[in-house]
Amino acid sequence: MFVSVGRAIILHADLDSFYASVEQRDDPTLRGRPVIVGGGVVLAASYEAKAYGVRTAMGSQQARRLCPAAVVVPPRMSAYSQASDDVFEVFRDTTPLVEPLSVDEAFLDVSGLQRLSGDPVQIAARLREEVRHQVGLPITVGIARTKFLAKVASQEAKPDGLLLVPPERELAFLHPLPVRRLWGVGPKTADKLRAHGVETVAQVAELNESMLESLVGPAMGRQLYCLSRNIDRRRVNTTHRRRSVGAQRALGRARQTHTELDTVVIGLIDRITRRMRAAQRTGRTVLLRLRFDDFSRATRSHTMARATGSTAPILAAARGLLAEAQPLIDQRGITLIGFAVSNIDSGGAQQLELPLHDGRPDAVDLDAAVDRVRARYGNAMLTRGVLVGRDPGLEMPHLPD
Repeated sequence: MFVSVGRAIILHADLDSFYASVEQRDDPTLRGRPVIVGGGVVLAASYEAKAYGVRTAMGSQQARRLCPAAVVVPPRMSAYSQASDDVFEVFRDTTPLVEPLSVDEAFLDVSGLQRLSGDPVQIAARLREEVRHQVGLPITVGIARTKFLAKVASQEAKPDGLLLVPPERELAFLHPLPVRRLWGVGPKTADKLRAHGVETVAQVAELNESMLESLVGPAMGRQLYCLSRNIDRRRVNTTHRRRSVGAQRALGRARQTHTELDTVVIGLIDRITRRMRAAQRTGRTVLLRLRFDDFSRATRSHTMARATGSTAPILAAARGLLAEAQPLIDQRGITLIGFAVSNIDSGGAQQLELPLHDGRPDAVDLDAAVDRVRARYGNAMLTRGVLVGRDPGLEMPHLPD
């Protein structure tokens, strides 16, 4: 996993409009047509739909107004999970040094493969051919000396492209780009920089670190100082474990009663804690993410006294966070809710809950019994009473926990 100082040997491979591309692959009548995946909220859009301004997380009514000719298809999560698995097989056949970022993108280190497989451009071209031939999907690859610049290169090469940034051309490539290309720069940070006349990466690079820290804060200031100069010493990490386990659900624009929203919370936390226990993970911090009708967002977090993977304490923390955010929900309306458990215990050992004193099994024993039944008969075989007969929402494809 050594990163060469002077060679562009890091690939960032990123599938193009992943969900929509799978739908176009599996249904030839959709090829070349604008495709929207989702119901109340856009989960993915083909490039033909994006050309009309359709974007992920946009409401379906707005998307239809922008692109009346779009074909709207329901999501098929099992198909996307299988496609992701197939693509990652190609990645690992290319090089053993693969760092997954999500179900549809990864970093690959191809150092040391020149005698066997050719130079990085030849390797990337062959990878794209293999993904197209074996999985039937378009994929874009950026190649650079650093992880950051490889990812920027793939963004610039989309869709279905290949772009090498030679070491001697790094800053010439990077500096004309808008500040949003810098990792971590969202709309708010971009607005702060724009208010001071900073709109390109070159203009960021003209500022010293202390000036950037005064504009956007110490952590972001240091990050922008380094990235604007392509200083990124991170290696491709093949042993990375997920730092949080989360799930979210789009709710559309219909108002949710407190009972309906609590049912969604129960379903999400049940899903999260099931995954945590399957991966033998425990965590201390519960994070709530909300998106409102006006597309603004809010987060709340609570750190528990000890790490756990049990459903009951994590659900209690989640309900507390939701109660804290309820005034905002009542005021703005809610279109998406998500939870994540972070501050993961590196040991991964399940913390035992105190046994109950009324003769019932303790929380861990109950969770374990439920997990055993689900492992043997499937998740749908055993569910909480409040969830019976209710739409559980979509379970998004995810990398192993």
